[in-house]
Amino acid sequence: MSDIEISRRRLLGTVGAAGATGLALGAVGGAATYAAAADAPATALTTVGSTAEPFRGDHQAGITTPLQSRGHLIAFDLAPGAGRKEAAALLRRWSAVAERLMAGEPAGDGDAGVALDAGPSSLTLTFGFGRTFFDRTGLTAQRPTALDPLPAFSSDQLDARRSEGDLWVQIGANDALVAFHALRTVQKAAGDAAQVRWQMNGFNRSPGATAQPMTARNLMGQVDGTGNPKPSEPDFDRRIFVPAGGQHAWMAGGSYAVVRRIRMLLDDWEQLSLKKQEQVIGRRKSDGAPLTGGTETTELDLNKTGADGKLVIPDNAHARISAPEQNGGAAMLRRPYSFHDGMAADGTPDAGLLFICWQADPLKGFVPVQRKLDRGDALSPFIRHEASGLFAAPGGPKDGEYVGQRLLES
Repeated sequence: MSDIEISRRRLLGTVGAAGATGLALGAVGGAATYAAAADAPATALTTVGSTAEPFRGDHQAGITTPLQSRGHLIAFDLAPGAGRKEAAALLRRWSAVAERLMAGEPAGDGDAGVALDAGPSSLTLTFGFGRTFFDRTGLTAQRPTALDPLPAFSSDQLDARRSEGDLWVQIGANDALVAFHALRTVQKAAGDAAQVRWQMNGFNRSPGATAQPMTARNLMGQVDGTGNPKPSEPDFDRRIFVPAGGQHAWMAGGSYAVVRRIRMLLDDWEQLSLKKQEQVIGRRKSDGAPLTGGTETTELDLNKTGADGKLVIPDNAHARISAPEQNGGAAMLRRPYSFHDGMAADGTPDAGLLFICWQADPLKGFVPVQRKLDRGDALSPFIRHEASGLFAAPGGPKDGEYVGQRLLES
């Protein structure tokens, strides 16, 4: 990520000073807190606020971008009667506001001002097309086979109202107001062309919350994301991005996102002992290292046995079953958010993981791994797949292009 010069946005006081003032004066009243902040000298934006992601490039932002602390996922269906012409106009509007917002600029006329005073905060907007989009726009000949419906899995309890959609937008930022501003802007810019089908909100740990950058933890307390493909690996692009020269040129540089709302049965999980939790996952909870030893990045020793002659990493452990070497090398780039939507009707937390994974072909990435997990993952009794979607995110727009132009104007 690169820093950009921002002249119109400034934070009042340092983060530390503002936090200390708020705590000290909280019992006195809001007016005193405001006065103390307003009298402080203006300073440069903090690193969190000043970092920006490029809108244009070979790939869309929000795929290899480091995890942001706040995320919104929103799916739309084209309005009745809307077709290819209306979809193209919508993507033009969305692309225009996305480029401005990602640069830390107002959305344009009618900007709500929600994100005033903040920098871009690593904001990304990523756009994708669902299978039904191609029927509604008369572009079925351009629909990739990789968008064929995902197979049914025995553990699925999917809500159709919160699944799929013609269009999908992933929003991420390191500031909650910046992320909400982008969400609200996208919703308004849809106009009469598209209607919201579903929306989900997520979060991750904030940058700087740990002494050094770390793989994120999920709501089970587990390190989640170990073993992700890395851009430095020679086969990363082949696994994650669609190559040029394929059947559908408009997808060159693009990727496919599988989106799953996975509820975690936290009350049941938290009744397990630490040792049992680690056996279910196959990794230490403290640092994410394999039960066979080493650090988080140490390879799993899947053949190692203990003094009792049993496998150290149980044969149904989540880490074992999902390991690429156990799935013919199948790999996907996991980029999830946690969610908590209050309490469910049964009194348990409605919380879990907004699972998002990226791959060049879901039939070679997500599907084989999920099929194997579906047959015997020790984690399965503690999770519930409640919603699902599959979307084709085209490559990044070039200068003068809007996202999806190569499809919609083909």
